[in-house]
Amino acid sequence: MSKRKFSVRHVPGAAPIAIVTFVALYAPVLILIANAFNAGPVIGRWEGFSGRWFVAAIGNDAFRNAALNSLIVAALAALISTSLATMAALAITRGRRLRGEGGIFVVLNQPLLVPEIVLAIALMIVLAQIKQATGYHGLGYLIVAHSTFCIPFAFMPIRARLEGMDLTLETAAMDLYAGRFYTFRRVTLPLLAPGILAGFMLAFVVSLDNVVVSSFVKSPGQETLPTYLMGELRRNLSSEIYAISALLLFASVTVVAASWLITRRKP
Repeated sequence: MSKRKFSVRHVPGAAPIAIVTFVALYAPVLILIANAFNAGPVIGRWEGFSGRWFVAAIGNDAFRNAALNSLIVAALAALISTSLATMAALAITRGRRLRGEGGIFVVLNQPLLVPEIVLAIALMIVLAQIKQATGYHGLGYLIVAHSTFCIPFAFMPIRARLEGMDLTLETAAMDLYAGRFYTFRRVTLPLLAPGILAGFMLAFVVSLDNVVVSSFVKSPGQETLPTYLMGELRRNLSSEIYAISALLLFASVTVVAASWLITRRKP
């Protein structure tokens, strides 16, 4: 009796369940985008296509300040987390076998294992003590906090890239008397660059979209784009909020798509 490969298409009811799932996931997003381009101020009543709410959002000083803060925090947090993730991935995949390597992997991925609200409270307690001791209340705390939970998102594509790389070129370079640093700079790093860039992009998006940690760690008067949107939603739901949300969505989708295309390249 021949064995047939399992296919989800043969599961009874799989197609209707898939359709319902996709509708539940993407219908709210489509409604948001439609309202962002609605000419009228009344949500839910279509009055024509217009980009007026995008113009209004861009002219909003509070939105621009929040967006600038988000971009600064996301860029620096992604840079820090990607640098740390790269060193960790190199140590695990290219270094000597470490005792307790499984524990190191768990520590690196701790932000994925711990509930975000718990991580946010822990960071708030620690950073509040530093704020009190130093008197500094700038964006540095948000950058540090975002760097901690972005590390595993940067680590995953970098480690995957390293494990998919052929060691032959690195070995050949060292056989030709190239030093470790020269081999890393001229052979390993160029091959690893797509993974590093993909990790940076993923970390950037995760930081850019974060609400929970930002809400707990930010100083009074500071706003990132997600926390600004949360505050505006509590006061008034307007089409301008839809426009800002659509801009954030477009930016996130663009970065994630670029990251996916980069990781598809073969080492």
